[in-house]
Order: sequence, then structure tokens, then C-alpha cells
Amino acid sequence: MWNDLFSSYLYLPYPEPYYLFLGRQRLEIPTNRDWLFKQFHVPLYTNYWISTKRIFSIKALCMDYKSVKFMPSDKMGDLINHDYKLLLVMSRFGLPLGFGDKTVEQVCREKEVNCPTFLAVANFIHEGNNLLEGNLSQISIRDLMDYLKQAHSYFLDFFLPSIRERLVQAISKSIHSEITYLILKFFDEYVAEVRRHMEYEEMNVFTYVDALLDGTPDSRYTISVFARRHNQIGMKLVELKNIILKYYPEQGNNNLLNAVLIDIFSCEEDLASHCKIEDFLLVPVVRQLEKKKGIL
Repeated sequence: MWNDLFSSYLYLPYPEPYYLFLGRQRLEIPTNRDWLFKQFHVPLYTNYWISTKRIFSIKALCMDYKSVKFMPSDKMGDLINHDYKLLLVMSRFGLPLGFGDKTVEQVCREKEVNCPTFLAVANFIHEGNNLLEGNLSQISIRDLMDYLKQAHSYFLDFFLPSIRERLVQAISKSIHSEITYLILKFFDEYVAEVRRHMEYEEMNVFTYVDALLDGTPDSRYTISVFARRHNQIGMKLVELKNIILKYYPEQGNNNLLNAVLIDIFSCEEDLASHCKIEDFLLVPVVRQLEKKKGIL
């Protein structure tokens, strides 16, 4: 994949200048190869040659390049090294560690996970945008639903309780009991909001999609109902962060509290990404299925 993605061409007319073509962008560059290292600020591992047509081919492994598309033939280890957040994607799809040098396709096949679905989620999260590329018909709705259910369990049963436990440890010795109470109150209200949000999805949306797949959908509900009422759940978390950042009194050592804040930022980002997957992946594939079944 890397060679295909990062192949660029330097057309070497005679005499100079030389040009580097990256997509539609044309860069005039000097001939010094060190310039490429300095320009991109990352290591470039290159194989190059000059043909009789004076084309200089650079095949560069540039691990900071955001628009990389992961493919079935990529090594699973390369994905994780490229973006560690995909560890959570693996876990939620039930893909274990210890995959050796196996490709994404091999790992998915061994665990009976639909590879296009895994890659659709992995690429969506990695790129960090709201654009879904690829064929929706290749996505397994059941596998996507399993992924979302596992994500709910991760937040409600592990990550949020873990954050609260560490938050209590970080602020329990504070003499400012009012601020301590306010922080925990905000956090508990936020967790309750997340729980209501996810319980609604599991009781209504996931139940409806399961029935749709089985051919017995509830005629009173469609995925558009969910899409219209689906809202982001991060405002209380923003308020909580602001309280801690702006009003929590200075202490001698804030290492534990800083670690909790980092977890809160991470949780906010992960939850926002989760909601986007529901909006931009789940809703379109279910809507496509509804059309096939004549519901829309």
C-alpha cells in the first residue's frame, strides 16, 4: 500500500528546474535530495531511479501523511503503528493482539469479521472527517452493530468508571470541598446523560435494525427518526474540563489530575468519533437497507 500511496514523480526536463508533482500540486525543488527530508520533516525511505524519459520516481514511506487509506493487504501492525487509536477499533471488533505479520484481511478472516466493515470504520476514524468513501453494500450491518455495542460497553462499563475513580483520587484530599463536590456532580450528570443516550440507542435503534435484518421491522420507526433526534453528548464534559482548568486551586503536584484531564480529553474525542460513525456510517447503510426492503 505504501508504495502505491506515496509514489510521486519528479519530471526532469533538461535543463532545470525540477518539479515534484503531488496530486494536483506542483512544487519546484532543488536537486539536493536532503531538501526532501527537510521539506517534509519526516524520514523518507526512498527507492529512486532515472529512466530514459528522465522521470525520477520517489516511493516514500511518510508515516505522518493523514490521507493514507488502509487496505486489506496492509499488515495489521502497520495500522496500529500508524494510528494507535485503531487499537480500540480492533478491540471493539473482537480482534485480539498477537497477530504477528498477518494482514488486515487475514486477521479479520480468522475471527470472522467483515474486512470492509473494519476498514470503513478504521479509515473513517483515522481521517477524522465526515466523509465516507467506498461501497456501502460491502459493509456488514451486523458487524457494525456489534462494534457499536462493544463501544457502548467500553464507555459505560470501563472508561467512564475508570475516569471517575481516578478523579476521586486526584481531588479527594482537596480542602476546597465545594469545588470538589461540583466537579463530581458534573461528572456524574455527564455519565448519566451518556447512559441515557446509549440506552435509547440499544432499546430503540439497535432493536429496530436487528428486526429489519430479520425481516420484521417496526413500521412505526425508521432510521430517519434516530437521525433527526441524534445529538452530541459532549457539552457537560466541556463544562467539566473548564471547571477543572479554570477554577480548581493549585496544588503542589497535579500529576494525577493532569492524567485524569488527558483521559477526559481522550474520552470526549472518542465519544465524538463514535457519534459520527453512527451518523455517517450506520444511518446511511441502514437507510440503504430500508430502501431495498421498500420501507422508504
